Parts: sequence; structure tokens; C-alpha cells
Amino acid sequence: MERRKQFVYFNLSILAVIALSLIATEIAFRIYHHFHPVYIFYDDSYNRFRGKPFAQDYDFKLNSQGFKNSEFTKKETSTYRILGIGDSFAYGVVPHRHNYLTLLESRLREDHFNVEVLNMGIPGIGPKEYLALLLREGLALQPDMVLLSFFVGNDFTDSQRRRSPRRWYTYSYLTAFLHYILVTRSKYDGRVVHKETTYCDDCPRIEPSAYLQIEKKRSSIYLVGDQAWEKLLQDTMFYLKQIQQVCRTKKIDLEVVIIPDEVQVNGSLLTEVRSMFPEEAQKQWNITYPIDRLTGALREAKIDYIDLYPLFVQAGKAESLYRPRDSHWNIAGNRLAAEIIEKNIRHHLEQIGVDKLPAS
Repeated sequence: MERRKQFVYFNLSILAVIALSLIATEIAFRIYHHFHPVYIFYDDSYNRFRGKPFAQDYDFKLNSQGFKNSEFTKKETSTYRILGIGDSFAYGVVPHRHNYLTLLESRLREDHFNVEVLNMGIPGIGPKEYLALLLREGLALQPDMVLLSFFVGNDFTDSQRRRSPRRWYTYSYLTAFLHYILVTRSKYDGRVVHKETTYCDDCPRIEPSAYLQIEKKRSSIYLVGDQAWEKLLQDTMFYLKQIQQVCRTKKIDLEVVIIPDEVQVNGSLLTEVRSMFPEEAQKQWNITYPIDRLTGALREAKIDYIDLYPLFVQAGKAESLYRPRDSHWNIAGNRLAAEIIEKNIRHHLEQIGVDKLPAS
């Protein structure tokens, strides 16, 4: 009997130690995340993937607000300030000097326009967060234009006003961490965070089958007649119209840049992803459908836009514009985007008579 009591006591002690250790680990993760937000833990604010102030990003340091830009300064009266808002495309997977918003500013200044472009890209956000970011931080910078980068691949689904239920493991930071280690991390060949490292334009980031699954999941928007599509478009336009109203009230120009997903540009990837759908679904496939519907809605709402899709499809036949298995632009893609946007913005600046810089 005494031995049995000792055995029970020993096992209860072990369980108590394990339980206390798990609780302590959970608390430690939550405290760490509070001061140093980590993307693997659930967070419904736009700061979830925000850069850490002064963190190293390749050969560039983020500014004091965690943006991939030099320090934001007080706006000069004669300067036309463009606020670049977007997700990981705006933030960029390439070094700062190759980012399309950096190149856009350089090109406009080479045209002698007194212009500055501020990059406020935050990975992992969507139209709802674009609005919040503009209201909470963007307006204080006194922009003359909001240049909103809209990524076809996930900004429609990120616009849902009724989000999908949280996955069970996200309620605990410990189980979320274990899910990352056992499921997510194993599918990535490269780093998610750039840090101080050498950029590789040709290095794939995601394991092949996992990348195809990502693109397949995004591709329901190309199925004409999909029941969920109309709601996605309505929710998208709800937030874009809210942004438009804010800009109108503050007398700020608004331009939406439509960024195509790689599956719309890369013919071989399109073939692979489309073949993953049932034959009946393949008959509903229309790769331009979401852009056609979005541009129609933007015209109806009188929101100016720059559609990158046609020129990206044309250029994509001659060279790769996306990093391998990454879904973001490589250096060539960023360069092409800057060229297209600059031509459109330059025309607008000429029309409104923005101050010119003295010729050197």
C-alpha cells in the first residue's frame, strides 16, 4: 500500500511539474510576443508582421517605426509626398534599393519632380488594415497621394469582413509554436526574415508541393460563378471606398496599383495549378476575371488605378519577374513595376503642375 502511494505521489509530482512548465512556457511566449511581435502567434492588428524598429533588412536598416524607408521627416511645403501603402509586395523581399517604391521615387526625381515616396508596406495585411494604417499613421505624414498596392493573390480574401474561425491551435501560444515547428517551418527552404544577409534573386523559398497548394488555395477567384466571389468583391470595395472617402475629405489623391499573382503571369505555373482542379472547375477558369471585375468596380466608384497585369504578362514571356516559389517580385519585377507606375504618376504630376527640381 505504501509503495502504491509513493508511486501515485511520484506520478502526480511529474504531472504537476509538466503542467507548471507548460504554463510557464505559455506565459513566457505571451510576454515575449507583447514586446517583440512574432508572426507565428495569432494577432488581428496590422502590427502582426510589422518590422522591428531599426532592424537590419539585408544592407538597409528599417526606420524607427519599422518601415522599409529612411526616417520619416516633416513634410516640406514644396514637396509632393506619395504614401505607399500595401502588404509584403510594398515591403518587398528584395533589398531596399531594388524595391519598386524606392525606384519610383528615384525615377520621378530624375524627371526633376520634387517628389518623395514613403514606403509604409507591412507584410501580411490587407484592405481593412490599409484603411487603419492610413487613419492611424498615414494622415499624420500629410501625404498628397496615397499609392495603394492591391495584390490580387490574397487581398480579396483578406478583405472579408467576416473572417474564418480561428484554428484551434492559435488559442495557445505554445501549440501555435509547436504547429510552426512541426508543420510550417519544414516547408520553407529559405528565411522568412531577411536580416543582415546576402540577397539571392534566384533562390526558392517554399517547398514545391507547398507552393502549389498555396497557389491552388488562392485560385478559386478565377472560377467564374464561384458563390463566394461576389461577397469578396463587395467587401474589397467597401474598404477601398472608405479609403477613397478619407482621401477626398483630406484632398489627397488616390491611386490603386493592381498587382497580379504569379499564376496569372507564369504560364507553366498556371498549367500546373489549373490541373489540380476537377475538370468541371477547369471549364469555369478565367485568369483575368478578378481583375476585370475589380477594374470595373473601381471605374464605377471613380477610383483611379494602374493595372500592371497586361505589361507583366507581356514581359513575363521573356524573363522571370517573380522569385522562384516565393510569389513576390524579383529585382526585374520590381524594376518593371516602377517603370509602369512612374509613367502613370508622371502624367498625373504634369497635369496638376507639381514643382520641378532645378536641373543639375
